[in-house]
This record gives sequence, structure tokens and C-alpha cells, in this order.
Amino acid sequence: MSVQDDKRENQMIDRFNLEVPEDRKRSDIDAYLTVQGQTISFELKSATRKGVSTVRDLGQGHFSKWKNMHWLFGVYDARGERLLYTHYASPEAMVPWISGKEQYVRPDISLALHAAQGVGRDAVVDLLGEKDYYTRDEAKWVMKNQWSAAQYLQAGDLTEGKEVRYSLDRMVEIMRERCLYVMSRGATLNNPHIPMSYIAELPKITDEPAMNLRRLVKDYLERASITEDATA
Repeated sequence: MSVQDDKRENQMIDRFNLEVPEDRKRSDIDAYLTVQGQTISFELKSATRKGVSTVRDLGQGHFSKWKNMHWLFGVYDARGERLLYTHYASPEAMVPWISGKEQYVRPDISLALHAAQGVGRDAVVDLLGEKDYYTRDEAKWVMKNQWSAAQYLQAGDLTEGKEVRYSLDRMVEIMRERCLYVMSRGATLNNPHIPMSYIAELPKITDEPAMNLRRLVKDYLERASITEDATA
């Protein structure tokens, strides 16, 4: 995050009296608040004339993360320093935009899944040769830093003592997972923008931001609860 973006995010946190995760830099959420005993996660974004930038390599992980996320879009003055007003979006309000992007990359995700399933024993033998077992170094050559030390240890199915070993079938699984990871990285969008025309239709908060935000969130939670009861 740039210094300017970080400054704007802090302005919004202060303006709406939000809380931040203890390990904010590593957290998957920008901020949160507690409403009716529920912890509400927020994505904080600042808007420009072109709209709102999202993330690099937007893919399946982001779609899952954003499913229950609430959003605040801050609109700033021409110099980008003073917060003029903010638009609030509930998870429901973001469904059209998110589902549209998810639908766009769906064919690529399907291709990645099918490509990974096509990896078999011949792929392992071609790369590593046919052996009674394969070593941790060979597994790491395939998976690189995608796995932690604990994951390499857990994946071993022919382990003897302290030496981690992998069968041919287990190496097939490992190569399939790596293939899926590599292919899925291509099944992403590079920082798609949320257009201002979309954001402008969302509830606008101009005064008493902390109070009005909580009111909007409560209204959404009540509607969601009614919907759940009706479909139960």
C-alpha cells in the first residue's frame, strides 16, 4: 500500500470509529466494527474519477474473501487529501460486481482444474525418474516455497525416522497441486476497477459518519436475518 493510500485508510478508520486488526499489515481485512454482537469486516477503498482500484491478480481467493465483506468507498477532493463523503456497500450490494468478475474468470479456473487432473505418473517419471521413493528436496523442487516445512512433513507417506519420503502416487498429487497453483495464477484479473457509476448508486454518508454507518449495517443485518428466517 502506498503512503497516500495508507493515509486515506487511516482517515476513514478515524472518521467511522473503526477498529483495526492487531496484526494489521498481515490481516486479510482493513478494519472492523462490532454491531449487535457480530464482528463486521470492512474493505476500505478511496475513489478517483476512474473509479476504485481493487487488487493485483484478482482471483478465486478474493471472491471467497469478499463474500461477507462490507465496503466503504471514500471520495476525496481534487488533491486527494480531504475526505468529502463516503459510500457504503453491504455484501449484498457488491454481489453484482463481484459475481460478474467471478463469471469472467470461470472458464480459466475450469481449465486449470482439468489441466491439473491431467498430470499423472508419467509426468513424475519424466521429471524425476522412476524410483522407490522421492525426497523432500525433490518435492520442494516442484512446490518451491508454496508449502511450509510442516506441510512437506505432513505430505510424506513413506517417512522413515526423520527422513521425509514420498511415494510415486503422492508425488503425482503434489505435481497436480502445483499445476493447479501455476495455472490458477493465470486465471486472474489485473486490478479491475469498480466504476464510479456503480459506487454512486450506493448509500451516501455525508454527516455523523460513525452513527450512520452503524445504522446502515444494522439495517442490512436485520434484512439478512429476515431473509434467512423466510428461507429456513
